[in-house]
Amino acid sequence: MTLPTIARIRHIYDESRTVRSFELDIAMPQAEPGQFVLLWLPGVDEKPMSIANPDPLTLTVMRVGPFSTALHRTRPGDLLGVRGPYGHGFSLREAESALLVAGGCGAAPLYFLARRAVEQNIPTTVVLGARRANDLIYADRFRALGVELLVATDDGSLGFKGTAVACAIQALANRPTPSLYACGPERMLAALLDLCLQRNIPGQFSVERYIKCGFGLCGQCAIDGLLVCQDGPVLTVEQLKDLHDFGRFRRSATGRKLPVK
Repeated sequence: MTLPTIARIRHIYDESRTVRSFELDIAMPQAEPGQFVLLWLPGVDEKPMSIANPDPLTLTVMRVGPFSTALHRTRPGDLLGVRGPYGHGFSLREAESALLVAGGCGAAPLYFLARRAVEQNIPTTVVLGARRANDLIYADRFRALGVELLVATDDGSLGFKGTAVACAIQALANRPTPSLYACGPERMLAALLDLCLQRNIPGQFSVERYIKCGFGLCGQCAIDGLLVCQDGPVLTVEQLKDLHDFGRFRRSATGRKLPVK
């Protein structure tokens, strides 16, 4: 176990009414899209966070519980601890175009991936989904990259009316079959896995589980025979297709088995 690197918050950006991005005064040039860090808030807790940008290190966090609420109360100049990067990230298939499907805060790590795709001259389409227009994040950042951006909102307040999955299916009808990369709620990922299996599309999915140690010691993040902190968080179609719990069950902090929301 490594000790945290102490970092200072340089800037805080409001992404939506419940989401903020935290730009730190350190860089993590060795990080790959899809990897995560363990973020320590002194006196509160340590939690895994996806990397939105490695230089400067930027983390995008939704306010959902005690840790994220405390993090949202921090100010520029406050100190945080960072360990990582950890896990297995996305691997771009350079010979094929890329379809990135993001739900909610899944936009942040896929923005990191989209930047890499643009650098490698890979034709890239991004489907960005949210419940309503004011929940969308990162739209302007994706547009600035020059990728094709398709917006989907459940209530139809902006762009395609419907889910990110439905929007992705529509997008696939109008272009050559790409490789698919996704990050978002697990029900969305499970539906995209089914789509990949039905249409023989290569796919990679960033899977979320409760992570404590981050390096395979505690086993808290196990999903069937895999450890999300080491084998993932990015897992392929081939790795996910035979997992019984994926899209069905998760585990709480105490290890209790619960249905996927």
